[in-house]
Amino acid sequence: MTSKTRLYDAFGELIYAVALADGLIQQEELDKIDEVLKNHQWGKDVKWSFDYEARKGNDPKDAFEKALDLFKENGPDPDYYNLIDIIERIAVSSQGMDTDEKEVIEGFQTSLRNHFLEFLDQNGLMKT
Repeated sequence: MTSKTRLYDAFGELIYAVALADGLIQQEELDKIDEVLKNHQWGKDVKWSFDYEARKGNDPKDAFEKALDLFKENGPDPDYYNLIDIIERIAVSSQGMDTDEKEVIEGFQTSLRNHFLEFLDQNGLMKT
C-alpha cells in the first residue's frame, strides 16, 4: 500500500470519527460526504475507508487515534487543508456543528500542529 493510499484511508477514518462524534451518523452527513468527496481525485479511496469503518462499527476514538498517528508519521501534507474543509462541512451539514464534533476537529488540528511544532523544535528548525 502506498503512503498516499494509507493517507487517504486515514482521511476516511477521521471523517468517520467526526461524523460519529455525536453518537449517530445522520443522513445529511452521509449526503454531504458523498457530495464533497466526489470533487476530489482521491474521494473514492476516502469514501471506501469511511464505509469500511462504518460497516465494522469501529470505535470512533480508535479511528481518530489511528488516523492521527498516520498523519504524524506522514508529515505535513497540503491535502490536510482539504481534509479540514471537508470535516467542517460534514459537521455542519446536520443541524450545525455540535460540541462533540467541534471537539474532535479541534483536537485533530491541535494535536497535529503541536506534533509538527515539536518536531521542528527538536530538530533545531524553529526560528527563535
